[in-house]
Amino acid sequence: MRYFLMGGGDGRRDAAGRMRHGGRWHTDTRWPPSGTRETAFYCHTSGELSRERPRDRDAWVEYDFDPGDPVPTLGGQVTSGEPVMVGGAFDQVPDERFYGAREPYLPVNARPDVISLVTPPLDEPLEVAGPVTARLFISSTAPDTDFTVKLVDVHPPNEDYPHGFAMNLTEGIFRCRFHASFERPEPLVAGEVYEIEIPAPDTANRFGAGHRLRVDISSSNFPRFDVNSNTGAPEAVTRRKVVATNRVHMDAGHPSAVLLWTRPGA
Repeated sequence: MRYFLMGGGDGRRDAAGRMRHGGRWHTDTRWPPSGTRETAFYCHTSGELSRERPRDRDAWVEYDFDPGDPVPTLGGQVTSGEPVMVGGAFDQVPDERFYGAREPYLPVNARPDVISLVTPPLDEPLEVAGPVTARLFISSTAPDTDFTVKLVDVHPPNEDYPHGFAMNLTEGIFRCRFHASFERPEPLVAGEVYEIEIPAPDTANRFGAGHRLRVDISSSNFPRFDVNSNTGAPEAVTRRKVVATNRVHMDAGHPSAVLLWTRPGA
């Protein structure tokens, strides 16, 4: 098989105005590629994404998810939808190009309904190639809600991008009424903790030295995914929307994590 491993560029702006992320083709006999292993990056209430399991007790981060103000889609793995949405890699800072974006166009991870977790700058390159899965322990005040996950490569600042460049790689979503099975939807019980898995399409990316891995967790990514009303009613008939207080648990008994296939980068 052949696959394209993104990354390795200098992160500067090219003549066409695009960020030079780089990448090259690789050949292997298996997927995930030879030499990779599944690695858990755990979520911590400090905002750190780490290979160390959390040790706290009863630790969580919560936010209010308002279906009337969803997180806007900024690129991603979409191949249709223009001009409402455009696929591809973008700095995760909205502007007038993106449907639903509003002034003052703050970075997506500055929103109060986005939990953003990030590693320290990498001491050496790291390759991530294979499936991406978020295993989260969640609870909600609503009978149904969504949780989203997005994997981001954070480039360090340079002369062209003095604030750095947060490049989206892959994203996924899970509708919580299917926590038990997809055949028999069940409402959530307010305050009860559930373990869910959010699959995201496979990716292959080389995170360079000085880069950081970032994971953004929220409850919407619109218009890429439809917005949950949080009522538990069927989407086609509901006329109401309610604000849900959603919680991601990050403690020793509920070690929320993102699972990536990794190997040291060359």
